[in-house]
Amino acid sequence: MSVTTVPLRPVSKKGLWLIWIGVIALIGAAAAFAWHVTPRIGFEVVKEGTGESPTKADVVLVKYEGKLDDGTVFDANEQAPMQVAGVVPGFAEALTRMKKGGEYKITIPPQLGYGDRATGPIPANSTLHFTVTLLDYRSEAEVRAMQQQMQQMQQMQQQQMMQGGEGAPPPGTPQP
Repeated sequence: MSVTTVPLRPVSKKGLWLIWIGVIALIGAAAAFAWHVTPRIGFEVVKEGTGESPTKADVVLVKYEGKLDDGTVFDANEQAPMQVAGVVPGFAEALTRMKKGGEYKITIPPQLGYGDRATGPIPANSTLHFTVTLLDYRSEAEVRAMQQQMQQMQQMQQQQMMQGGEGAPPPGTPQP
């Protein structure tokens, strides 16, 4: 058995450039398709904030109102603390683009919100619309330190109350 070889003609420089242009065009079309298909949040700056943006490891304090497509308000809060990593992906992405004192309008597609799950007053596959003001944010370590200080203060108050309740005069009472 013999194998017959077929000689290939060399490709001209013009032909090589056409092949490369075709490859680049295909890559560009694939990237455009991926960009179009990938769900993205709508993010509009109403009022620019200042400073750095929070990270996913931070805890934010926000004022917000959330609405459905039909305008129904499903949630609102004047001062809500939230761990950025603990909210739906679209809201977390938006928070990491905000700055302190800024006001923003956010539209979260279902894929980056609650998806096909109904959650409380939010029906499955809902697009979420938020107006959010980033009031403040702290790192997780700062929040833990603040919580520890509060616990220590509460323990001291409890100890003082217990000492005062065992027959000791209240603080500031003159001793005989």
